[in-house]
Amino acid sequence: MTPSQIGVALRDSHGIAQVKSVTGSKILRILKSQGVNPAVPEDLYCLIKKAVSVRKHLERNRKDRDAKFRLILIESRVHRLGRYYKKAGKLPPNWKYESATASAIVQ
Repeated sequence: MTPSQIGVALRDSHGIAQVKSVTGSKILRILKSQGVNPAVPEDLYCLIKKAVSVRKHLERNRKDRDAKFRLILIESRVHRLGRYYKKAGKLPPNWKYESATASAIVQ
């Protein structure tokens, strides 16, 4: 589960509005301390997942020009976020987004 899914589950089933107010630290920091933090940040993961699904759609529908344009926009956001996270130190400096290997990142 992603940190946001954990937060939604805690909010909906246990009535915990903010995990930080109960535990004193955020969900992602708790996961990092336990050693189960995600390898790729969640927002970048969601963008990669969206790009993979649009690319799969384009394999079936080759003439969908709007989807091709949207894929370009999504992948430019992936590159921009990747550059930010490499600069912030949350991704390794040799990390690179490649559309051919993106489906391996998203299971």
